[in-house]
Amino acid sequence: MAPVPPKKSNALKIILLIIAGIVALCGVGGVLGGKNTKTAQPVSTSATSSPTPAGNAPAPAGNAPAPAAGTPAPTTEKPPAPGLNTPVRDGKFEFVVTDIQTGIKQVGTNPYLRKTAQGSYTIISLTVRNIGKVPYGFSPSDQDVYDAQNRKFSNDAAAAMNLQSDTSLYANLNPGNSITAQVVYDLPADSTPDHIVLHDSMFSGGATVSLR
Repeated sequence: MAPVPPKKSNALKIILLIIAGIVALCGVGGVLGGKNTKTAQPVSTSATSSPTPAGNAPAPAGNAPAPAAGTPAPTTEKPPAPGLNTPVRDGKFEFVVTDIQTGIKQVGTNPYLRKTAQGSYTIISLTVRNIGKVPYGFSPSDQDVYDAQNRKFSNDAAAAMNLQSDTSLYANLNPGNSITAQVVYDLPADSTPDHIVLHDSMFSGGATVSLR
């Protein structure tokens, strides 16, 4: 009869299985431990932007560059208005204010036409020239005087009749012709004439002349 082979011991198999299990658990634990120890880091935008040299930082958006040192600041003041004996133009006319008289209480020698001021008369003497190409009419009522308080005054045509009757109400000028006129204003006692605005019509922009 053939000999029976000896039985293999199960102890070796159990030991090998235990070792394999320990190795497997260590591998899984290492993977899990690696995941838990890694922390996501935020991306720094400064790391990708180019550095700006000191002293050359860009100006904030929308801000105008500062004016250079020594540059005078812009001014918004209006230039002074021209004064007496200075030609100014409005529309079809060129005006020159030649004289101003103030503090006159009465005008005229004719007892029927003589006028006495409520306050005191201011008389503006001027020349008017037609610089257009067609006849055009001058009206003293279109000329406005303003005092130092910026109050507006209209002319007194009845008082002006005592001075120059031919221009006190209206005068028609042909192209190139000139006239002289005296426009009279009745201002209150506390008023000082400051400037006159001269018009070729009631609808024009006007030209300002200082009376100071």
